[in-house]
Amino acid sequence: MISRKTKLSLAAVGAAALVLSACGGSSDDGGTSTATSDPTDTSQGIVTGTGVTSEPCPGSSNPDNGCIYLGVISDLTEGPFVPLALEVVRGQEGFWKSVNDNGGVAGFDVNISQNTRDNKYDPAVHSQEYRAIEPNILALAQTLGTPQTQAILPDMDADNVIGAPASWWSGWQFPDDDFGVVMESGASYCIAIMSGMDWYVENNAAIDTVMSVGPPGDFGGDVAAGTEAWAGANSVEFSGFVEQLPNAVAGNQDAAVQQILAANPDVVTLGTGPAEVAEIIGKAAAQGYTGKFVGSAPTWNPILLQTAAAPALLALYTNVGTTASFGSTDTIAMQAMEKATGGNVPANDGYTYGWVWQYPMLAALEKAAASGDLTREGLRAAITGGLEVDYEGALPNATVNGPSSEVDRSVTISVPDEASTLGIRTITTGYTGPTAEAYDYSAPCSGA
Repeated sequence: MISRKTKLSLAAVGAAALVLSACGGSSDDGGTSTATSDPTDTSQGIVTGTGVTSEPCPGSSNPDNGCIYLGVISDLTEGPFVPLALEVVRGQEGFWKSVNDNGGVAGFDVNISQNTRDNKYDPAVHSQEYRAIEPNILALAQTLGTPQTQAILPDMDADNVIGAPASWWSGWQFPDDDFGVVMESGASYCIAIMSGMDWYVENNAAIDTVMSVGPPGDFGGDVAAGTEAWAGANSVEFSGFVEQLPNAVAGNQDAAVQQILAANPDVVTLGTGPAEVAEIIGKAAAQGYTGKFVGSAPTWNPILLQTAAAPALLALYTNVGTTASFGSTDTIAMQAMEKATGGNVPANDGYTYGWVWQYPMLAALEKAAASGDLTREGLRAAITGGLEVDYEGALPNATVNGPSSEVDRSVTISVPDEASTLGIRTITTGYTGPTAEAYDYSAPCSGA
């Protein structure tokens, strides 16, 4: 049995759990570390490869440890999820610092900062940055975005690179769609919205019509597919999928708002960015819409309570996520997060998501190290056929990369609350709705 200290150390390694094939050289960012491998780590008898060195990580407090380099490709400057993504990175850095502070992983520390890059929420940029850092890393701790990650899947497969997605697309559950290299955590957007709608109807009035709003070919499409499947299973009219684009592209959400007003559904499910959520809900309410909104996890940001839409959000919005909001539960995982922040509350639950998404990488590193093989091939072998992951209470323990019939279908339900730590109050965790439970999850809900 590996101790919790060792598990935390391994968690630091997971921050960059994807190793991708590079066609180009390093970017001109001076922070990139070239981490060519030593053939073995003689102190532990572990075979190593690309992204693992016998030299200590930069700034390491464990000078006798080697270093595992993981990559991060995220939305850090101008995409729709910048505020969330910055905290995702911070949460992952906190996770791996906790690991390193407790001795590291099998004689190695984990470094994610040297190979962190900005994808600007653009699949082409994502691919470019992957190619730039690929020669330096063992794996990807974070690959943010569904179409962004899909853009690099063939390279990841060819390079035997595994990774942790900052995304809950339903296709991550299926090897035919993710090449078996993506380690998902928690219910997918599609399954989560089914559980969310089940909870909503159980705890509110029955509904006759539901509509979905979000970007096509992204997580909005997965939310919409789940909404439509839920409607069909419950004899509720599905009023359609309103395909909208982020404000950076569309300028505003007026067209989506007008379609909501015209259809006047009882409930609208949302798979958009937080800024778009505030505009849609605020404008719809101002023009007389009295229905309710159920939003997927990344639609929320506490800064929305500082906008003019705050009264409408407090009255009309419910959030469906996979994990409890920061500071709202007393699990081992939450205690570790709170300790890692040193009393500095994160700006949003991106921190929570980032931390939780590292547990599969931790488990993979533990398993690979125990087998004596910390190469890309060894790490991929560790997750093939299913990997048991202990989320320390943040999520139900699960078999990642296992049968889709066994995936987590539970959700956390939260509502805006100005008195809560991050402006949102967790009502219940671990809820699985009957529609989500009965759903035949044998293929992705959407092509994303």
